[in-house]
Amino acid sequence: MLSGLFLMICCFYDFFDDLSIFSSTFAAKMKQVRPKKNLGQHFLTDLSIARRIADTVDACPDIPVLEVGPGMGVMTQFLVEKPRPLKVVEIDRESVEYLKNTLFREGEVRENEVRGTRYEVREDLVRGTRCEVREDLVRGTRSEVREDEDSAIIEGDFLRMDLSKVFDGRQFVLTGNYPYDISSQIFFKMLDNRDLIPCCTGMIQREVALRMASQPGSKQYGILSVLIQAWYDVDYLFTVEPGVFNPPPKVQSAVIRMTRNQVRHLGCNEELFKRVVKTTFNQRRKMLRVSLLPADSPFFSPSSSDGIQPDAFHVSVLTRRPEQLSIAEFVTLTNMVEKSLCASTSI
Repeated sequence: MLSGLFLMICCFYDFFDDLSIFSSTFAAKMKQVRPKKNLGQHFLTDLSIARRIADTVDACPDIPVLEVGPGMGVMTQFLVEKPRPLKVVEIDRESVEYLKNTLFREGEVRENEVRGTRYEVREDLVRGTRCEVREDLVRGTRSEVREDEDSAIIEGDFLRMDLSKVFDGRQFVLTGNYPYDISSQIFFKMLDNRDLIPCCTGMIQREVALRMASQPGSKQYGILSVLIQAWYDVDYLFTVEPGVFNPPPKVQSAVIRMTRNQVRHLGCNEELFKRVVKTTFNQRRKMLRVSLLPADSPFFSPSSSDGIQPDAFHVSVLTRRPEQLSIAEFVTLTNMVEKSLCASTSI
């Protein structure tokens, strides 16, 4: 028993020694790409955190992964270990060239089986080299045909992509160390493609993460909270301090996971639902009767001098503020608005 314990301790120290070697090598290579302020780049330098973020995609196994903004691949190197198809989308040309020249080139071979498709992943984490992905396009046979790098590394703007074409219409996990200034736009695009994205994970600004995971009655509860939780279960996983980035951001970060819930239809006009949520939270300190009823409201009907009729709403709803309403109550409110709009336009 003592000899076995001694062997485990030796392996433990060997692992961290190897990780230390790789960490210093990676830090040296990071100098090859400079972070760009206009792209909101903050490169993660802590490998243990990078691995933890990469492991969040395991919540939805057996489907492809799309990583947004890989930078120099600090998280990608751990994603590529997983036995599933992986693609990355990067808008920064310098980072794209770095990925093509490192992450998808050097290493030694290891095989993975993914639903009958054979992959060869080249990787040596200890010596700082990266990987080369090969795919056998012929069922049941080995192939020496290298996968086109451009199909694994997509150079472009994620917000402009047609996500239905990334994996030929297949569902996928969305992940990444998201640029803080466009994270909300990324999640709105996720919502527009929710049937393609059953799971979304990654790192964002802590303040945004708190808003996304907050519940009715809290100060953080807002537009993102309602629109995302209507379709996804949101889990706040852990906080990340500024010191593990280059350059360090001025705020804390957080890692979240969003998993598609069982809702397939809200039970209301979904476009109107979004308008109601945004309109009310844009005046979040006002009661709903104030934000929804005046003539300058987007729900005011010019065909009726009174706009939305107060009689269409339950008094208890109208005298509350938006942060006090649950998603189900927003659905009910949307149906009330629609009913009143129809009544107004028929006058």
